[in-house]
Order: sequence, then structure tokens, then C-alpha cells
Amino acid sequence: MPQMLSIVGNSASGKTTVLEKLIAELKKRGHRIGVIKHAHHGFHLDREGKDSWRHKRAGADTVLIAAPGRLAMIKDDENSERLESLETYFKDMDLVLIEGFKKAHQPKIEVFRADLHEAPLLAKSPHLVAWVTDSDLDLRVPKFSPEEIPALADFIEVHYIERTRKQVEEGTGPS
Repeated sequence: MPQMLSIVGNSASGKTTVLEKLIAELKKRGHRIGVIKHAHHGFHLDREGKDSWRHKRAGADTVLIAAPGRLAMIKDDENSERLESLETYFKDMDLVLIEGFKKAHQPKIEVFRADLHEAPLLAKSPHLVAWVTDSDLDLRVPKFSPEEIPALADFIEVHYIERTRKQVEEGTGPS
């Protein structure tokens, strides 16, 4: 099972921008990257009137839409708020980046903008492993500026992707 790493921060802190750049950098390096976006208020993937929408409305518990080179699944899942229940969809990934789930017990990288927020969310969290910021604060974890995405990718490769890969090869880590 790949390592999961959450990217968290206050609203408008730049989480999505950091994720976009980080995904592109890690993909450039040859890694398979999955992403889970926590949607607090729900979402709509399907459009009213389309066949898949009609199938779901008729009562299907799972609808899979398959096209050349892509698929999308709409599935009823009472456990969708638990990251552990989502792992099964990412077994073929090297790393799963998560936007949100700040209360989960996963390693976290906080994105913090000093000009927009008073204090970091996770300053005292044992799950904070690094942060991306323009602040001068010292949280005693590695700090990266928003422009240091390659250095952040280096950190993630060493501490999460390669470490997990080595543990799997040795039979001491997640499978």
C-alpha cells in the first residue's frame, strides 16, 4: 500500500496550487501519484439526464463509467470519511496525496501564508512533517517556500516514496 500524505491549510492558503506543482514534479520524476480531495460539502460528478446519472438515480449502489484510457466511479460508501477505506483504490500508486482530512492520523504538510492567517493550524501536531510557507516561524520541521517545489519533492521521495518502497521490498512495510 502506498504512503498517504496530507496537504492541509486554511482556506486560500495555496493548498491546491502546491498540490498541482508537486504532482507535476513527482510525475516528471516517474512516480505514480494518486490524489484524494476531501469534499466537505459533497460534489456532483454526473450530470442530470445522462445514462450514468439515471442508473444511480434508479438505485445502483455503484456506477462505473469507462472510456478509452479513463474511468470514473460513483459509489455509495458509508466509510468514505475514513481514509483507510479509500486505500484500496490506490494500490497501484507510489504515493497518495490528500487535500484535506486534517483530523486524520496521517503525516501532514501544512501550507501557510503569514499574510492571510494568524497562526499555522498544526503548529503542535505530532503529524506535521513539513510546511510550505512564507513565514519566519520555526516549527521544528522542514520548511519550504512556495517556490521550492523540487526540494519538497526531494523530501517526499526520501521520506515517503523510497522508504515505503524499501520497506515493501524487505517485507517490513505495507504491501
